[in-house]
Amino acid sequence: MIEAIAWKYRTGVAWREVPVERFGPWQTAYERLNRWSRDGTWAQVLAAVQARADARGELDWVVAADSSMVRVHQHGAAARRYGGNAATAPGLAPDTAALTGPDTGGSVESQQISR
Repeated sequence: MIEAIAWKYRTGVAWREVPVERFGPWQTAYERLNRWSRDGTWAQVLAAVQARADARGELDWVVAADSSMVRVHQHGAAARRYGGNAATAPGLAPDTAALTGPDTGGSVESQQISR
């Protein structure tokens, strides 16, 4: 069953596409994975493998993290929900809607930074 579970995640296919002639019924692998996840079997296996590798000096505990942030223009947040123009979004006051047109002339639209 472990081979079926590993094959499914390595290939990225749906459970129903796991080859029955090679691994048996996909339902069996799926149910076993869920049961082992719920009862903590996978956590125990991971802890044991990590402990063994760490004891042998085969485990490098260096962690690398990457974080990206993309800012959205103040008028772009509702654009997809309301057909591309936040000025037509329901709930905006009429005077606010006039200020949120496609180009307000601000520094973001023209990509100029005032200094």
